[in-house]
Amino acid sequence: MSSPSKRREMDVMKLMMSDYTVETINDGLTEFNVEFHGPKESLYEGGVWKIRVELPDAYPYKSPSIGFVNKIYHPNVDELSGSVCLDVINQSWSPMFDLLNVFEVFLPQLLLYPNASDPLNGDAASLMMKDRKLYDQKVKEYCERYAKKENICNNGTGDDEESDDEDISEAETQSSDDEIPGRADL
Repeated sequence: MSSPSKRREMDVMKLMMSDYTVETINDGLTEFNVEFHGPKESLYEGGVWKIRVELPDAYPYKSPSIGFVNKIYHPNVDELSGSVCLDVINQSWSPMFDLLNVFEVFLPQLLLYPNASDPLNGDAASLMMKDRKLYDQKVKEYCERYAKKENICNNGTGDDEESDDEDISEAETQSSDDEIPGRADL
C-alpha cells in the first residue's frame, strides 16, 4: 500500500487532470482551491464556487476539510465560514474515497438533496421546511449574487456597495441615538 503522501499527490493530480480548475496555496499539495460548478437540473445550476480543500497529514485515512469560499445558501453549509455538514466527509470517511468522489459525487449530492434536519444554516433549513418556494428563490438569488465566475476570481466575497446595503437585515437598520451618523452598519 502506498504512503499517505504518495496517495495525496496521486489524488490531487487526478483532480488537476480532470475537468476541475485547481489552484494550490503556498505551492503545496495540502491546501488548495477547486472551482466547483453547481449540478445540472438543480437550483444551483449555473453557479460557480471556489471550494477550499485542506488535506490532513493522515489523508487518505483522515478526511479532507472542505469549505465554500464564496457564499451559498444551503441548510448544510455554514453561511459565514463555508463549512460543510456532510456525513461522508465528517463521520464516515474511508480511504476508499478520493478527492474526485468529493467533487463528482458528495458535493453534487449535498446540493441536490439538502438535509434540513441536520443544519449548519438554521435560517436556510427553517425556510426550506416552512416555505419551499421562498427558499428556492433565495438559493437562486445567492447563486446570482455570489456564485459567478467573477466572484471566485476576487476571493469569493461578492461584495460591492449595492450588495452591502441589501445584506443588512431589518433589525440591523434600526439605529440608536448613540451611533455615529453616516457610519455604515457592519
